[in-house]
Amino acid sequence: QVQLVESGGGLVQAGGSLSLSCAASGRRFVGYAMAWFRQAPGKEREFVAADNWSGGATRYADSVKGRFAISRDNANNTGYLQMNTLKPEDSAVYYCAASPYGGPHIPSTPSEYTYWGQGTQVTVSS
Repeated sequence: QVQLVESGGGLVQAGGSLSLSCAASGRRFVGYAMAWFRQAPGKEREFVAADNWSGGATRYADSVKGRFAISRDNANNTGYLQMNTLKPEDSAVYYCAASPYGGPHIPSTPSEYTYWGQGTQVTVSS
């Protein structure tokens, strides 16, 4: 079992930055693919970014490419999502997720992830 806890959400003006953290416990983070998803009111959960089990490869949604960066610190069992040049359409609850998949493919759909955090709210004002 892996427990995930997100932090770092908040209110920011358009063009600003936020850094989200995902603290993992229960098992070592290394060996798990990690992802960030988001869900706005009335919309489906949407893929944002992910990395593979080692953190050596990444994948991004087109809507955030060049603005967001996913990273991890395996020694501290923590994942991160740096969000820059935020837009009002980035407003959502952001979820951290982990998958025990250890292959080269980087999962990008919610069904591929086993463990989820409780989410953290990000609100971008115009």
